[in-house]
Amino acid sequence: MDKRTEFIQTKSSSISTESSDSAQSAVSRPRVVIVGGGFAGIHAAKGLAKLPVDVTLIDRRNYHLFQPLLYQVALAVLSPADIAQPIRTILRHQKNVEVLMDEVVGIDSRERRLTLGSGATQDYDYLVLATGVGDSYFGRDEWASLAPGLKTIEDATEIRRRVLLAFELAERQMVEHGWHPSLNFVVIGAGATGVELAGAISDIARLYMRHDFRHIDPAKARVLLIEGSDKVLGAYPADLSAKAEDMLRKLGVEVHTGQLITGVGPGWVEVEGKNGRARIDAAVTLWAAGVKASPLGKLLGAPVDRRGCVQVDNKLNPPGLPEVFVLGDLAHLEQDGRLIPGVAQPAMQMGDHVANMLAADFAGETRPAFRYFDKGDMATIGRMAAVARVAWPFKAHWSGFPAWITWITVHIFFLIGYRNRIAVFAAWIWTYFTFTRAARLITGDQSLPGWKEHVTAGPPELRLISVESLIAGGKPARSGGKAGGHGPKTLPNETDGGPGPLHLGTGDERDSKSQVMPNRQFTHRKPQMMEKSPHSRI
Repeated sequence: MDKRTEFIQTKSSSISTESSDSAQSAVSRPRVVIVGGGFAGIHAAKGLAKLPVDVTLIDRRNYHLFQPLLYQVALAVLSPADIAQPIRTILRHQKNVEVLMDEVVGIDSRERRLTLGSGATQDYDYLVLATGVGDSYFGRDEWASLAPGLKTIEDATEIRRRVLLAFELAERQMVEHGWHPSLNFVVIGAGATGVELAGAISDIARLYMRHDFRHIDPAKARVLLIEGSDKVLGAYPADLSAKAEDMLRKLGVEVHTGQLITGVGPGWVEVEGKNGRARIDAAVTLWAAGVKASPLGKLLGAPVDRRGCVQVDNKLNPPGLPEVFVLGDLAHLEQDGRLIPGVAQPAMQMGDHVANMLAADFAGETRPAFRYFDKGDMATIGRMAAVARVAWPFKAHWSGFPAWITWITVHIFFLIGYRNRIAVFAAWIWTYFTFTRAARLITGDQSLPGWKEHVTAGPPELRLISVESLIAGGKPARSGGKAGGHGPKTLPNETDGGPGPLHLGTGDERDSKSQVMPNRQFTHRKPQMMEKSPHSRI
């Protein structure tokens, strides 16, 4: 008899004995501890509502976050409360569930005991781990403060602060000094998050703030999307990837693939590609290039992959631990030779399936295997633009407005809470017809990494330097034209025997390096003049 069979028979016998004595049952029902209040954790808790178990859900935050819409908080379309709901509110009618706001810092799988951040311990009969993933900087964690990712509400409000503040600082600098540093927004990584961020930044600059400033033209801001592989949305079919890139370019986003990030600093990004290295000034740098699993995967002591995700079988169990279920992004599970993606769909299905497996245990039956039912993928590109791979109830590839409407419908449907659905729908309608965004609030610090250095260095056309020159300790060399002039200036390409331009690209979620633009793609442009302010440029 293997360990799994013995465990299931033991629990089944325990449940049968308890059913003969209701008082005893109330005391000794199996304790299911769920760690994580995301999609998988919430669905697991709801699925256990009618089973003879007591459930403890532990999360270090008191709310469930609808992460697919987090980028809309980051770009001021929605407020944080629109996409979050208190966990206690979601589960308030489920009498067999208690919620603890705490953090798991240790797991003793032999004793079936968790150690919490408060110092307390929590015993369990079944353990459900659904703590998700965070941003991975591939060993360069010092980049995190310079290029924030997008996984939490705190991340979203910080990105919102930086993006909006860049325009405010440019306006102030223009009023006071007649010029401002380049408004370059660099997004590293062209997966779904990177594509959505790049498109939304372009939208807010070109459409939603075009009448709000008097001395700068927000529409002249540059949005650069840097990807290490050869296409955007690498997990999507080739035709949808190509359409997504085409829509991004129509929005004014500069898409650069095949570029590796080699450095991120205050106000700059360094990239490397087949044509060498380059550096670009960046008012704001955002990271969407990689993920790593929650540390709880390693605390469990089970085998993990290179991202730290726990390797599980088709019953969602790590090897030798039939009482432990690992769900969502934290699970490494392959189906039909392919890794199940770490997105909301499989996480919700895994959470639902936990109840089915425990019900089988209590009935003395064999646990059913988990199988992911793929309904498709969607990514929004910008206003009225999206791509969708529809896999159910029919198969189709959509792009443009039909895909955008589908995206809106699906996301409204899966939002938890009627108030959230109404609030989000109302915000979208208001934004669509009025071209305004109500959540454009700047809170916290009023500085950007590298902004003061750019101001001190002077107008951009006077301080172009090749990366090779910087590495060699050379002095900045001005490009053609007189010092302080505003005529057209160019830097020679490497093919001309001179250093390449200073503009670069960024990294990929699958590569520990950064990504660089070919030099031929980056030439210093003539400053763009504005009617009221002849020294204005982006």
